[in-house]
Amino acid sequence: MTETVYAVVVTHRRPGPLAASLKALTGQTRKPDHVIVVDNDFSSGDPTVAELVAAQPVPCTYLGSQRNLGGGGGFALGMLHALAAGADWVWLADDDGRPADSGVLSELLACAVKHDLAEVSPMVCNIENPSRLAFPLRRGLVWRREVRELQSESGEDLLPGIASLFNGALFTADALDAVGVPDLRLFMRGDEVEVHRRLVRSGLAFGTCLNAAYLHPCGSDEFKPILGGRMHAQYPDSTIKRFYTYRNRGYLMAQPGMRRLLVQEWLRFGWFFLVSRRDPAGLAAWARLRRQGRREQFAKPEGQQ
Repeated sequence: MTETVYAVVVTHRRPGPLAASLKALTGQTRKPDHVIVVDNDFSSGDPTVAELVAAQPVPCTYLGSQRNLGGGGGFALGMLHALAAGADWVWLADDDGRPADSGVLSELLACAVKHDLAEVSPMVCNIENPSRLAFPLRRGLVWRREVRELQSESGEDLLPGIASLFNGALFTADALDAVGVPDLRLFMRGDEVEVHRRLVRSGLAFGTCLNAAYLHPCGSDEFKPILGGRMHAQYPDSTIKRFYTYRNRGYLMAQPGMRRLLVQEWLRFGWFFLVSRRDPAGLAAWARLRRQGRREQFAKPEGQQ
């Protein structure tokens, strides 16, 4: 393939995991032609990340941001930089995950060509136990948590119409022209879901390649089972993460393509806070945050820059 692949990595004060991520990205059998690293909030004066980027065996660009743009803004900056540089494909990664082996990029490219995809993602697997998914995936009322469950469901090498977009996702440049880049206002939490919403509505073909895996810390603990495990409600342990999760979710539920889930959203979280947690104050806080998102009030929490 003569087309160029630009990898975009967003990091924030985690040079150790970033080093492992970059090693896996640059160690691919089909190496990316260029790697762009967006260093969020580098104003502390620590040159570690810039030095790490400069030492990579493939051409790299270091983009230091004195303001923390979050995951959404960081990926937007890196993706636009890649497009401006002439990338044909943009491969997204973060600093706490990495491709599972050296053949991931070649598998993604082959899958995209075979199925004529505008975007293709690997399976996102638990970095501590790669046979399990890092995030539970719901198909109807059934939750998938094991890699074998996805592979047996499709019976082929592609799970169409489903993708995790910021963990090893590969986009064509034309797809990004049609879909756009992440929304800076969301900062973190929900930015990936919002791009996925746009991708679905674009009508472009996309999916998950079942021959490729990306390793990521497990995020399943945030999803609390309700109604005997038939449904889940997301409840991060961190107050800051709950703020962004629920506020941004309020914005998302007001967008075209998502509004049909609104009744289910109220039922799930109403049950979770009132029945499972017996926490009416928690439900009130959830409702207040989602109202802010619906009204597009995107101010950061007090005290956060």
